[in-house]
Amino acid sequence: MMSRLRAGLLLLTIAAMPIHAQTMRERVIGLFKFGSGCDDPVCLSVGSAHKEHYNPAAQAGQANLIDFMSDAIAGSASNIPISAASSGAVFATSSSGLFVRTQTSAGPVFAERAQTIGKRRVLFGANFSSYSFQSLRGVPLNGLEFNFTHQLVGPLPLGQNADYENDIIAVRTDVAVNLAAATAFATYGVARNIDVSVAVPFVHTSIDGNSVATIMPFTNPTPHYFGTASNPSLTATAGTQGSASGIGDVALRLKVMLPDQGRVSLAILGDARLATGNVDNFLGSGKTSFRGQAIASGRYGNFSPHLNVGYWLRSSATESDAFLATGGFDQLLGGRVTFAADIISQWQVGASKLVQPDPVVLLTPIGATFVSDRTIYPSNIPVQRDNQVLGTMGFKFSTASGMTVVTNAIVPMLRGGLQPNIALTLGLEYTF
Repeated sequence: MMSRLRAGLLLLTIAAMPIHAQTMRERVIGLFKFGSGCDDPVCLSVGSAHKEHYNPAAQAGQANLIDFMSDAIAGSASNIPISAASSGAVFATSSSGLFVRTQTSAGPVFAERAQTIGKRRVLFGANFSSYSFQSLRGVPLNGLEFNFTHQLVGPLPLGQNADYENDIIAVRTDVAVNLAAATAFATYGVARNIDVSVAVPFVHTSIDGNSVATIMPFTNPTPHYFGTASNPSLTATAGTQGSASGIGDVALRLKVMLPDQGRVSLAILGDARLATGNVDNFLGSGKTSFRGQAIASGRYGNFSPHLNVGYWLRSSATESDAFLATGGFDQLLGGRVTFAADIISQWQVGASKLVQPDPVVLLTPIGATFVSDRTIYPSNIPVQRDNQVLGTMGFKFSTASGMTVVTNAIVPMLRGGLQPNIALTLGLEYTF
């Protein structure tokens, strides 16, 4: 009886112990775990004395590329477009001194117009956006390529065994990355020309991928292999799968409209994105960032053009600042239907903070006395600025009760960073 009691208490103790769950960042690392028995970002099980000769390249180069992929996913989660701060109806003071709903369009979807919603007016809303990412800096996610080169272990220039040191491990990766975000937001008219707003996103990210590593021998036989001496193989596979959900980066916004200039209105907008999303689970950027924008919008009958320009200040060690520019229009089509179209862009300031490994030049022996060189690129991800240009089009359907239904599509026009082919948004807004 006592032994059974002790066994039961032991089982309860084990059940109560916290179990470490892998983060999404750790799951990305799993795409480059070939073999077992080490804690390196890329664990290669190659044979004989050459077992560790690929780990320096794996650690120095691929760890950085893993960070690049992880930061791209987390950055996309933190930069999901948020509905305009003063969307839907706009209220103004009538000749009798009363606040009345203005006869204008329902405004842009993601861009900003200068008008505020009106003193003591409230806007509530929520939208749902879905992203199925397809490319990283223009490279399809089902065609990512990485190459590991051999460590130089002998005397220069060719090393101890020049033939063996020309062996390359080529890794081909196919990964699916999906993101869904439900964002609730609210705006309050503090004064006739001042709005404050908050947006809280709930984010779900998922990743599913596999990698195949193939040893490309310069000569046969080669001492490099996966598996065991009795069962060697030139190929190995790795895979990962997982998802995470939680609060993303909360946005706080303040908009101040300048004195009305008739057909053209001007405003300034301040936006702080708080580091509330878990960066290791790709729910946020991990750092607070700030955006400041100048807004100009016009009114020409039912046609309302707008222009937003600003600067995005990031405190992240891996993300650069950016200039922001958005231009477009919203058109009241008749009745209560508004069509909105915009070009949303961001232009990276300075060089990328994520520096990719340099190409490796291998000296290849030709016969007994001659050598040639060949250049091995660590990956097929290009070195470039992560500028982004997005085209957006959508409709707003307003009701007499103050409810507005929002539909929108985003299509990348310049593929910097991590991008889908198309992203769809559906939302509701209510102003009173």
